[in-house]
Amino acid sequence: MTFTTRAAGEMRARLRGLGVEAAQALTFHAAARRQLRYFWPQVVGDRPWELLENKFRYISQAANKAGLGTETELLRDLASEIEWSKASLVSPDDYPAVAARTQRDTPAPASQVAEVYRNYEKVKNAAQVLDFDDLLLHTTAVLEEHTVVAQEFRERYRCFVVDEYQDVTPLQQRLLDAWLGGRDDLTVVGDANQTIYSFGGASPRPLLEFTRRFPEATVVRLERDYRSTPEVVALANQVIGAARGRPAGSRLKLIGQRPSGPVPRFAEYDDETAEAAAVARRIRDLLDGGVAASEIAVLYRVNAQSEAYEQALAEVGIPYLVRGGERFFARAEVRQAMSALRMASTDADTGELVTRVRSVLAKVGLTDQPPAGGAAKERWDALLSIVELAEELASTIDDADLPRFVAELEQRATAQHPPTVEGITLASLHAAKGLEWDAVFLVGLAEGTMPILHADGDDAAIEEERRLFYVGVTRAREHLSLSWALARTSGNRRNRRRSRFLYGLIPEDHPAARVARAQQPKQSGTKARCRVCGGPLLETLDIKLGRCSRCPSNVDEQLLEKLRSWRGERSRELKVPAFVVFTDATLVAIAEQRPTDDTALCAISGIGATKLERFGAEVLDVVRASVES
Repeated sequence: MTFTTRAAGEMRARLRGLGVEAAQALTFHAAARRQLRYFWPQVVGDRPWELLENKFRYISQAANKAGLGTETELLRDLASEIEWSKASLVSPDDYPAVAARTQRDTPAPASQVAEVYRNYEKVKNAAQVLDFDDLLLHTTAVLEEHTVVAQEFRERYRCFVVDEYQDVTPLQQRLLDAWLGGRDDLTVVGDANQTIYSFGGASPRPLLEFTRRFPEATVVRLERDYRSTPEVVALANQVIGAARGRPAGSRLKLIGQRPSGPVPRFAEYDDETAEAAAVARRIRDLLDGGVAASEIAVLYRVNAQSEAYEQALAEVGIPYLVRGGERFFARAEVRQAMSALRMASTDADTGELVTRVRSVLAKVGLTDQPPAGGAAKERWDALLSIVELAEELASTIDDADLPRFVAELEQRATAQHPPTVEGITLASLHAAKGLEWDAVFLVGLAEGTMPILHADGDDAAIEEERRLFYVGVTRAREHLSLSWALARTSGNRRNRRRSRFLYGLIPEDHPAARVARAQQPKQSGTKARCRVCGGPLLETLDIKLGRCSRCPSNVDEQLLEKLRSWRGERSRELKVPAFVVFTDATLVAIAEQRPTDDTALCAISGIGATKLERFGAEVLDVVRASVES
């Protein structure tokens, strides 16, 4: 069991290389869909319900009935909240209480979100369609409530292996329990330090508590890192070593097994355009040095960051692929190629597989030499990657023929498991999970982006951002570059700060290590001091306020009220919860310390370069007006 179709495809290819043909490698959803389709006639009796590819129409109907708007952003947020609820086994009736207990950032009042959730289930069931979460819910219900069905399934499947177990949701865990039926033929592999999907309901708890549930389990600690050079591994250990509140089971220190390589590079730029141009130049150097384009990736926190790198790479003629863009098997030339191969597979010709594939694809545009560039080169690369798949199949299976290759392609198309196409990969850090490259560029590592702005003020969210950063570092095999920009565009104020996660990583003699003292965050080895009594500050809230709880507050109540009023106006304008602008603790700290310039404002914990750029001038105006009055 895996969590992505690509991982399932990779697993099938590796199993095939080991001579294991019968074992299945599937995502939880693919397995549940297959089982539900098989058992549906036996359990329900009528025609199987269709799978809903896009739920927005039903969410829109449900929101309208609940008296909410139907703007795209709101519908997207409501859909995400419903998906989280179902993955977390939270019903519409229980949602308000659970949302309050877990402090969910709800897109509307919790009672209205619950009403949308309830309406959505009604309109969906009336239309006799299922969403992806229903595949897991219904399959679980079938196995739990129908003994005959469960017995037939368990007689067929005995052993289960779950990859990336730290990403399991309560719903997936319940389905896994239903599959097992009390048995313990279970192997799980996971790393709690790579838990980056808690927003979707994932939790490392089942992994960390595995030996408590199965006391006789054999535990193998995978500490040897065969992917990355010792230099990359050392940096990764530093990143995750700074994490706070790590459970005992996640305190793993990796040991690099590869030969030594280049040290990670750090670079600071004036603006994002300069950063993207420098990255493109460095990629050109790597390509000229023999690194394949498909072995280079540019990773960023949010998808909107890709535009600058698409433009920079295009300007220097470097091909790239945006992960999450157009799907490989949906491309016109790929569909045409598969159709031609499918027709050719019915011929009696039994020639060598790769030769036959090349011959067929020559008729749809595969030439001996690649075109000069542009769209024609992209089409040629796609066709060549199909030939390379044929070569891979021929090398792992004796007497592989064209019908077998066509079946392999169709299986990959169904699973959305594309081949490797030459080009620089542009991807978000979340999309890069489970992948690896020879060279990785982690870009845009500035406060407000890494960690993301809305994580500020929430310790758990900040730690998840740190784990996401750790995932990015560990994608690199040999070359690792980390960079950030001080301004978004040329000519803007250079008032951004590098990510807090970089402090302690950059060598002291590195040019980028020179940072103004006022902008440096509190280091873990330096105790923050109370500005009233001078004593050490240990609690998060005390550090934010700049004083210990026993010392008297000198908060300016009138200023605090004005700050809250300003925050309320800004949150309504931006259509975000008030705490996303500034938390209550930050407002209290401002009202106590009454900063009158950027340096004093930045000295308050929780105010980084991004918030300074967005709100600094307005906050200082409120403070000055209050002081003057």
